[in-house]
Amino acid sequence: MKRENDTMSSALTLDTDIDEIIENFSFLDDWDDRYGYLIELGRALTPLDDALKNDRTKVQGCVSQVWVTSQEAGGLLQFRGASDAHIVSGLVAVTLALFSDRTPSEILSLDERETFQKIGLEEHITPQRANGLRAMVDRIKAIAAAS
Repeated sequence: MKRENDTMSSALTLDTDIDEIIENFSFLDDWDDRYGYLIELGRALTPLDDALKNDRTKVQGCVSQVWVTSQEAGGLLQFRGASDAHIVSGLVAVTLALFSDRTPSEILSLDERETFQKIGLEEHITPQRANGLRAMVDRIKAIAAAS
């Protein structure tokens, strides 16, 4: 992952795309290693300014606190996010890698379940985290629909 100084105040950008993240998950043999990778991804997120952590950006439906912000640049939506929990921060990072830098129509037509199945997320995270992941995706798609 790299951080880039841009108009989004160091928005998360990935050296690797979502396909490489999926590939990296496939190289990891057990879920302890995969959870470790998720935590690594979460730690690589650019910290979200406290001013952006508010009721307007908070994702409802997550047990942990999660915030997602967006900005449009050149017809593409860019997302930033944060969580107060390590594994959930990794889920935020994966979700942002999947949806950022796409047009609203691409975001709305994207089937995130296919990606999450390739990684094995939905069958290896707790029901509460799965609900939070769904809430994050719903939030991102609502932003895309309103754009």
